This record gives sequence, C-alpha cells and structure tokens, in this order.
Amino acid sequence: MNNRLFLFFAVAFMLFSPLAIHSQQQHVIVGAARVSEYAPLLAGKRVALLGNHTSMVGQSHTLDVMLDNGINVTTIFSPEHGFRGSADAGEHVSSSVDAATGIPIASLYDGKKRMPSADVMAKFDVIVTDLQDVGLRYYTYYVTMLRLMNAAAEYGKEFIVLDRPNPNGMYVDGPILDMKYKSGVGALPIPVVHGMTLGELALMIDGEGWLDGGRKLGDRLAVVACEGYTHQSRYTLPVWPSPNLKSMLAIYLYPSTCYFEGTVVSLGRGTDHPFEMYGHPDMKGCQFEFTPQSVAGAKNPPLLGRKCYGRDLTGLDSEAVIAAGINLEYVIDAYRRLGIGDKFFTSFFDLLIGNGDVRRMIIEGKSAAEIKAIWSSDVEAFKVRRRDYLLYAE
Repeated sequence: MNNRLFLFFAVAFMLFSPLAIHSQQQHVIVGAARVSEYAPLLAGKRVALLGNHTSMVGQSHTLDVMLDNGINVTTIFSPEHGFRGSADAGEHVSSSVDAATGIPIASLYDGKKRMPSADVMAKFDVIVTDLQDVGLRYYTYYVTMLRLMNAAAEYGKEFIVLDRPNPNGMYVDGPILDMKYKSGVGALPIPVVHGMTLGELALMIDGEGWLDGGRKLGDRLAVVACEGYTHQSRYTLPVWPSPNLKSMLAIYLYPSTCYFEGTVVSLGRGTDHPFEMYGHPDMKGCQFEFTPQSVAGAKNPPLLGRKCYGRDLTGLDSEAVIAAGINLEYVIDAYRRLGIGDKFFTSFFDLLIGNGDVRRMIIEGKSAAEIKAIWSSDVEAFKVRRRDYLLYAE
C-alpha cells in the first residue's frame, strides 16, 4: 500500500451505486460508500472496524456493507458513546458482542486503559476507521483514532480511514493546545477548530511524527477520501454524531458553547436543545428559563431539576454562527451575570480551551475580541503547516 496513494481519484460509476444514493443528495460520496476502492485492500485480511452508529452508507451500516462484500471483519472497536451511540459523554461502555453479527466489540471507553490488549491486536491485520467527526479538538473520536493508530504502529498493523466530511471544516480557530493540558479531551498540538477531516488529520498525525515514540505508519496508512467535498461545503449530517449534538445549529455552536462544560453553568443538557442555550438558577437579568431533566443521553445533567435562567440561542442564523467562529461572548456574558469570580470555572475549562491564559483574561475583563487576538498568528501558522495533508480544496 503506497502512503501517497490516498485513493481519492474519481470513479464515475460509483456515482450511480446504490450505496452512494443517500450521500448524493448533497453531492458527496463518503469513503465508506467507495467499496470498490477499499475492498481490494482488505481482501484476504482480518479486519478490525472502528465504528459506531454514524458509520452508515445510506440505510446500511458499514459493518454490514463490509460483510456483504466478503470482507472478514473479526473485531469491532467502539469509541465514546458506544457502538450504537447511546451512552452519555464519558460514560463507561463495556466490551460486548454485536447482536446482529456475533462479532466481538472491544470498547475503547470502558473506564480502563483505553488501548487494546495484545490478545485483541492478534485477531486482525488491518484497522479500518469509519466515524463521523465534528472537527473539534475536544470531540473525542479523533483521540480514539489516535490510540488505535498508536496500537497499529506498535504491532505492525495497517490502518485505513474511510473519510467523511467535517461539518466544521470551513475554518480554523482557537488556541493550539498547550501540551501541559493534554488530556482525553485534547491530545494533539492543534487548534480547537482544526478544519480537517479524520482522514486528513490521520495523515498529519503520521507525517508530523505525533505517534508515540515518533513511530510512523508510513505506507501502512491509507485514506479512502470523499468525493464531491470541499472545506467550504455545508454538509448536513445524515446521523447525529452523539446524543447531545442533534441539530446542525448545535454542531455550529459547539466550538463556542462547549466551554460551559468547564463552568457551573448549564448548556442545556437534559433539554431538547443542548449546546443551543445556557443558564444557571442565579443568573441575573434573563427572562429565558429552562429546567434540565434526566433524558436518554443525559441521565444526570448538570443542574438537574433546577430552573435555570439564561439565554436561548436556538434562533441564531447558522451562517452568522459559522462566520463568528469561536465566540467567547456567551461565556463572558454568563460569567459577568453570575458575578461569582473564579468560582464560575472548574479545572475542566482549561482542558477544553487548552490554554491557561483564557480563564485569566476573562476574569481580568478582556473582551472576546481581545482574547481571540492571542491565538490569531498561531492559527495562520497551523493553516500553513497542515497544507501538505489536505485532501480537499480549502
């Protein structure tokens, strides 16, 4: 397998494949639909699939598509939220067996060391990743992919990414991770909004030597790219990627509102519109109110059962949200309205933003624009650094 054959050249007859029909509505064919490109690479090999409920080709799961095409899938890996995508954020997910196929599922989110054992690694020759990411440094699907890339490098396995569009792939924004804040919600020296697909990010991880010990997959890494996608595409996700991201507006607001996870403020978990609102029982000067409840995907949300006062963002225009990029005005507004100083934040805030200066600047009364200016040059440098790894037009 040649490291620089990224398998993204056009295959005209795939435009009419039944497997591509669902993606064609947006003129995008995802990597998983390009069976004729990846099936030959997997012939005669034992395959491990990293996937979940987003791994769909039309109405069929990628696992079923593989099996129907004679691919020998021996192992399933599942990321955060589990193989069917119903677990809460960070919730323990046990290893099990896929009921439909009998193939064992090796959870990478079971509360233990999140690396597969040597016994599991011995059961396959190649790892195939097919996940719908949303393009944020703290969204954990890429972290799971990184762990498996490390495992593949250590055990001499091949690694293939079936690529999917990044719904936040149209811009780059946010501070580059200060690696002293490295955690399960930040594993690489990249901006919060990195603007890359998982396939592109995998190429950058390998090319920049970011695997453990400077290992390289080299020609054991390949990406089956999407067709018809550019970084300016507005790609509506056919399946919501996790239980609390259930609208495109929520996905566009996610780079700006997720920081409330590192504060005492609710961002709407336990409501119909998580990430599209924020509030607290003691927030002053707000008429909008909501009460978080225990619901599927948010069994014990922050401020459960308490009436919160805050701001409703559900009426915002998506293009305006995209144009604003990371917008810290929401966090600054809540901080000022609560008036509790540093007690507003938890230590998780610094892990999410990946930088120790932002909390301090908010406390000092800096504006969102002043804070954003501290990372602008780093963003431009990163955009140049990533250019060699991009598979799609900017």
